[in-house]
Amino acid sequence: MTDIQDTVQLAQGLEASAKFVAEHVQMYKTFHQSPELSSEEHRTAEAIEARLDELGIEHFRSGKTGVVGLLSNGEGPVVGFRADTDGLPIAEETGLDYASTATGILPDGKEAPTMHGCGHDTHITAALAAAAYLSDRREAWQGTVVFLFQPGEETAYGAKAMVDDGLWDKAPRPDVVLAQHVMPMQAGKFSLRAGNMASLADSWRITVRGRQAHGSQPEVSLDPIVAAASMVMRLQTIVSRELSPNTPAVVTVGTFHAGLKENIIPETAEFSLNVRTPDEEVRTKVLGSIERIVAAEAQASGIGAPGIVEINRFPRLFNDAEHTDRVSKALKAGFGEDAVIAAPLGMGSEDAGWLGDAIGVPVVFWAFGGFAEADFADGASPAGNHSPQFAPDAELSVINGTGAAVAVLLEYLGR
Repeated sequence: MTDIQDTVQLAQGLEASAKFVAEHVQMYKTFHQSPELSSEEHRTAEAIEARLDELGIEHFRSGKTGVVGLLSNGEGPVVGFRADTDGLPIAEETGLDYASTATGILPDGKEAPTMHGCGHDTHITAALAAAAYLSDRREAWQGTVVFLFQPGEETAYGAKAMVDDGLWDKAPRPDVVLAQHVMPMQAGKFSLRAGNMASLADSWRITVRGRQAHGSQPEVSLDPIVAAASMVMRLQTIVSRELSPNTPAVVTVGTFHAGLKENIIPETAEFSLNVRTPDEEVRTKVLGSIERIVAAEAQASGIGAPGIVEINRFPRLFNDAEHTDRVSKALKAGFGEDAVIAAPLGMGSEDAGWLGDAIGVPVVFWAFGGFAEADFADGASPAGNHSPQFAPDAELSVINGTGAAVAVLLEYLGR
């Protein structure tokens, strides 16, 4: 039994058997080997439903591939606990014997390698393990857990889809919504903060239309590549020249596509960008600046107004101060006073906030470590989320994710 297992066992006053851990580590590996892309988590949803059936937990679908499990044990508080379920279009390079070789179909119809490169397989397993743990120990708690197995986190689709599908008309209204995420931190460590836990995020696709011509006759063209390139360069000045140095924000142009041949000035150029901002005020300012710059550069180039299409939009992820303090105390009680680290404002984004904000319920989101101490020896750092080498320790991540889930849920529901 590992030190982490000992910690969880002592903290909860409950048995943590090697068989239980082994069963869920194998479950994690199975999920890891069979990732599915956002909004296509059909087999994943079926596997979750099958496990909930084994546990005797009532469940229903929400948001097509979302699964909601209702674990009730008498009168008491109602707590929502979210685990996201989608994978990423990444070719895995971990070398693990349970590495994914799966593929999926992108929205544009192209086939892509698929990997659980953000640890959602860990989140699914920890939530199912916590459900099993609580199902077997009903004498230790009372109330209701609404387990939210949410699809489409990576595209900001899933949480809103579940809400729009009548989630909170079918499930009891929770007193708080909880969520957690594995990160490249040492096992037994957790990070969270009150207030904004992650950044707002917006992704846009911008199409610049000019006039096609032979490369030898630029005078009869309206070159969309030059116009789009000017836009890309000018966009870099928003953060450096329009925002205070104390305001965190990111404007990233991630794709740029134009033309088919070097001696043809094409009719169109297209680029996509991703914007990260800390709050609604800064979001409004930055997005307005993007629209202004794109329109002005188009006018300067003598071309028409570019087309702007929103790809996705991530909501705020705001940790309620009172409940953040409560979660922090529960994690410290379970894993030690030095286990909880104050998190900086992350520039990553999350859609878990929708689940609580939609009904005016407080939300708390925290990060947990899933890596061995040796992974950080001599200043080393393991590959982070969304890397093809992202490989949390199977046992440690499952134990820590489950232990954290149980510790916090019992804080709210324990007798």
